[in-house]
Amino acid sequence: MPALPPLAVVDVDGVLADVRHRLHHLDARPPSWPRFFAAADRDGLLEEGERTVRALAEASEVLYLSGRPEHLREVTVRWLARHDLPPGELRLRPEGDHRPGADLKVRALRDLSRTHTVVVLVDDDPRVLDAARAAGYDVLPATWMGRHRSLQRAQEDDGVT
Repeated sequence: MPALPPLAVVDVDGVLADVRHRLHHLDARPPSWPRFFAAADRDGLLEEGERTVRALAEASEVLYLSGRPEHLREVTVRWLARHDLPPGELRLRPEGDHRPGADLKVRALRDLSRTHTVVVLVDDDPRVLDAARAAGYDVLPATWMGRHRSLQRAQEDDGVT
């Protein structure tokens, strides 16, 4: 069986997609998830994320792993295509799955490792990065959008994105 190419796993929100314009929907109490997700198609592209994924795609296969819910698949596929990002499989959070992002993503990395050599995870969530590192994966912290408590709360505490 031929060896599969190495796999670079890249998050979307806060790594490639600039979600700052819609974070105010998460600051509301309770958060307005429908409004937050409805604005996903208007996310800007983070230039550092774009440079990073393009460089990784030169040496690895790319897989996009996002905590976005599955119902945003078409929006996300169109967004990736509109920005002409490297091709790659897209894995999203299953509907009804509200595990913390760290649990969701480390489980996905373990599943992917059965068939691929995962060379790096690029993510913006420190808890995801710490959990992946503790599980033995190399990580690249995506710090270029800055830290936003409302996004971290959504990813880890609410288990929604």
